[in-house]
Amino acid sequence: MHDIRTIRDDPAAFDAALARRGLAPVSADLLALDETRRRAITGAEAALADRNAASKQVGAAKAAGDDAEFERLRVLVAAKKDEIAALEDEARKADEALRAALLEIPNLPDADVPDGKDEADNVEIARWGEPATFDFAAKEHFEIAGVIPGMDFETAAKLSGSRFVLLRGAVARIHRALAQFMLDTHVAENGLMEHMTPVLVRDDAMLGTDKLPKFGDDSFLTREGYWLIPTSEVTLTYSIAGDVLDEAALPRRMVAHTLCFRSEAGSAGRDTAGMLRQHQFEKVEMVSVTHPDRSRAELDRMTRCAEGILERLGLPYRTVVLCTGDMGFGARRTHDIEVWLPGQGTYREISSCSTTGDFQARRMNARFRPAGGGKPDYVHTLNGSSLAVGRCLIAVLENGQRADGSVALPEVLGPWLGGRLTLTAEGELV
Repeated sequence: MHDIRTIRDDPAAFDAALARRGLAPVSADLLALDETRRRAITGAEAALADRNAASKQVGAAKAAGDDAEFERLRVLVAAKKDEIAALEDEARKADEALRAALLEIPNLPDADVPDGKDEADNVEIARWGEPATFDFAAKEHFEIAGVIPGMDFETAAKLSGSRFVLLRGAVARIHRALAQFMLDTHVAENGLMEHMTPVLVRDDAMLGTDKLPKFGDDSFLTREGYWLIPTSEVTLTYSIAGDVLDEAALPRRMVAHTLCFRSEAGSAGRDTAGMLRQHQFEKVEMVSVTHPDRSRAELDRMTRCAEGILERLGLPYRTVVLCTGDMGFGARRTHDIEVWLPGQGTYREISSCSTTGDFQARRMNARFRPAGGGKPDYVHTLNGSSLAVGRCLIAVLENGQRADGSVALPEVLGPWLGGRLTLTAEGELV
């Protein structure tokens, strides 16, 4: 959420930054609400001072036997009480309207984020590995002979409908091995603290991490009023809501492997084949809480953590900076990592690492206490998937496929697969 004081100080700059996202100016409407709120607060304070002064004079008038003055002051006190109530109500309504408006406005892009309208304007900043070449026509993951027995969409549809998958046998074990490999690498080598978080959260957690109110349709809401998390970014980030951290405790680096749930609103007809786009999936998510001066360096570090997983798996990828028109609602800057999928003959997103600055911290009042003393300031929060486990499974299967329908698995997974690194054409691990 934005600081109204910043908008007040330079409304033109605020509108110009929003224009880079293709949005119309909003500062005039925000400042009008702000002025109404401030004027009502000032008026209520003045009326309160008048009422207090009159209240003190009431007793003196009564003691002096001045009935006319006593009555005048009594009426004045009552009128001021009503005036204060009306002004406080006006201020409350203006404040609620202002907050509601601010909650709907996306974050402002960093100055060095490329301008653009959509993914075609994203800028590549890194590339690793050479896309695999085969002496046969590459298949998509769900077409590979060895995968078919372990990736059951028909039974999943019977259970839950479209956009679900039932993994079994060797394919389920490879999926689990990937998640464990990611977690163990991030904890042992990248210095992240592992968490196991709930997947059901309250409104406040979704609001504080900018998933509400704008994107409620993209998530699932239970009858009991709990939201199923779209990513553990929600739970990891909101874990510091309302806290004042010591500067010495920063950065706080967290990681979790959880189920994630998305309604995929607006994606009808997109990626319907296979398990690329599902209602339920798993991710290993990284979240960092940092000092404002170090959030950009932390973004680069987080991106390298995700890239390192792909490199150890031997999966070709490219990293792009999202342009202003393709960035997410809460991001100031985003690095998308796209893995090579031979079956589609293209790179597809497998990780998105973003810094939100103090955008989320303001929404959930998360601050830090400067080491040298002084007023607490808002922390910066970052999030990044490392990685989307299902998409990583797809990439491993497609890049390792062989002409006979078997799949060669990355050697790095050996400790989690009992040393068996071949998925046979019959769907067995050997």
